Amino acid sequence: MNRLILFFLILYCWGSKSQQKNNLYGSFFSNGVYYGESEDNDFNEDLRTNNYLKLDYLVGEKWNFDLQIESYAIDGRLQNFSENLNGTFISTFSANYKINNLKFSVGSIYDQFGSGLIFRTWEDRQLGINNSIWGVRTTYSTEKFNLTGLAGKQKKGKTNSDGVVYGFDAELMLFENFDNYKNLNLGLSYVGRSEPEIEYSFNNLTSAISARVDYNSESFYINYEHVTKSKDGIVQFGSVNENFIKNGKADLMNFGLFKSGFGLDINLRRMENMSFFSDRNEFGGDYLEATLNYLPALTKQHDYLLTNINVYVAQPNVSFQDPELMKSGEIGYQVDLFYNFKKGSPLGGKYGTKLSFNSALWYNLGGNYNYNNQNYNTSFLDFDEKYFSEQSIELTKKFNNKYNATLLYVNRYYNKRFVEEKSGEVNSQIIVLDNTLKLGNKKSLKFDIQHLSNDDDQKNWFGYGIEYNLNYNISVYHSNIVNYGNEVEGKPSYYSTGISYSKNSTRLSTSFGKERGGYNCYGGICKYIPEFKGISFSISTTF
Repeated sequence: MNRLILFFLILYCWGSKSQQKNNLYGSFFSNGVYYGESEDNDFNEDLRTNNYLKLDYLVGEKWNFDLQIESYAIDGRLQNFSENLNGTFISTFSANYKINNLKFSVGSIYDQFGSGLIFRTWEDRQLGINNSIWGVRTTYSTEKFNLTGLAGKQKKGKTNSDGVVYGFDAELMLFENFDNYKNLNLGLSYVGRSEPEIEYSFNNLTSAISARVDYNSESFYINYEHVTKSKDGIVQFGSVNENFIKNGKADLMNFGLFKSGFGLDINLRRMENMSFFSDRNEFGGDYLEATLNYLPALTKQHDYLLTNINVYVAQPNVSFQDPELMKSGEIGYQVDLFYNFKKGSPLGGKYGTKLSFNSALWYNLGGNYNYNNQNYNTSFLDFDEKYFSEQSIELTKKFNNKYNATLLYVNRYYNKRFVEEKSGEVNSQIIVLDNTLKLGNKKSLKFDIQHLSNDDDQKNWFGYGIEYNLNYNISVYHSNIVNYGNEVEGKPSYYSTGISYSKNSTRLSTSFGKERGGYNCYGGICKYIPEFKGISFSISTTF
């Protein structure tokens, strides 16, 4: 690590003496928790921190270097992060060179092919995901054509996976009209994964191919992507079943239209056996390591505490838990509708009114399932057990220059048996009233009340939150949710009180409370967070 840091400093000094334009950028982020109590007893009365230092150095117009150092050096990483993260180490490093239409990269590679159905590498520090490829990449780009090829091993904690990944992506613009904002694009992608050190009775190389078409205009768009994945062994109970071998496939369509004050967006997706890992045995892991593709839940991403209870997690996997629980993927849709009532209209009033509606419905794939023979055959448009459904309506209204409010109603069905592979089904209704009041002199007050009605599972919840902004720099908040209908645990309460300070590009925050355990989602990707009580803090800055 010291040699690489020294190399980075030499580059900086060398570039500073040259006549070219050079820039050094950086950022630092630290997230820590003192666990007074935890669902995971290994973290009780421990101080844990995740720390990230990132440096980007641009040398002229051709060279770009980046380096990220991570440290988990006090008592270790936060409890919802991989055991592979410990100590202080260089997490990512890359050197990039660009000349004319060509770009070459060596080191840690982040990229995405199409919508990500077969390949996406990215970092999300809240979820603990950093699945970059350690290898090489070459890109050739023009205004009409783009071609990318890459190869390497995938990052897994502070090491790399055993599997080797190969891929290419091509995009061609067939048509573009700037006057009418119209364009038509075609795309083709390939990703191959093999584990050279392991022998299987089936082909070690798993190949995934994606073909897509995208059309956009000033008022309408439609995108379609089709994926096929070659036959591969199904992972069951932590090991690869060499007798249960199936291929995978996926179809994704997104289309919509928009005009002044109106918008409609529809997503349709079918996935069958679409889990894809650089190491096969990472299937079902707790930390989302070594995943090659990006499969978010296509549902509305909510901002409130009670709306994030029983959230849907995408179901791309084959799972034969028992004769009553067999699944091979998911099929369903999501619809978003937006409408703005004009200012001065009866419903718009003086400041206008915003209305949004969302509906999502997801099922297991229908077909013939045989538990004894470990096999299945599905039909393309056959629907089986319902996983999840949700309908929500949100109304946002500005009443005057000082006060605006949002009213949200959610009706939700959640099949815990099939989504989490636990017992139970949940029917719930959630209502939220969110208010913002400007007090003048840079001060504002934000408060919400929430209620979840539920005859199943943990029964009813009540919650509220209040946030006071003293100015643009300092804010304090308090929130609490109470599971007052819980007949087993009494009336558990989950609360948080905190303060944050922001100045220029630096932000400091700290809070104390008890956090509810459950799925935590960012961008539709979810990971289980154990329940804990303690003190949290974070520091972030850029330079």
